[in-house]
Amino acid sequence: MKRYCQTLQLVDDEQMIAKYVEAHAHVWPEVIEGQRQVGILDMQIYRRGRNLFMICDTVDDFDWQRDMARLATLPRQAEWEAYVAQFQGCSPDAPSSEKWMMMERIF
Repeated sequence: MKRYCQTLQLVDDEQMIAKYVEAHAHVWPEVIEGQRQVGILDMQIYRRGRNLFMICDTVDDFDWQRDMARLATLPRQAEWEAYVAQFQGCSPDAPSSEKWMMMERIF
């Protein structure tokens, strides 16, 4: 299993943050299915204020660039990304790789 950790900052608006949290309580089934299809075993997002921390566990042969590019082509993924972009503190047109910043494991 491989593990990837990323961080992102949400918009500075408590109502928008609440909507983002609510959206993630009801992630569309097609999005979850797409994650499974590309080899994502488990994805968790934690929040502290505006800061998010994502843990993504994948199969051993998962390649972040290749498999995330494939995920982007699957049903409803682009729609989901466009929807949640309004809550994220970055350009809504930015690709996921420019929104979520990969973290380096140090311990």
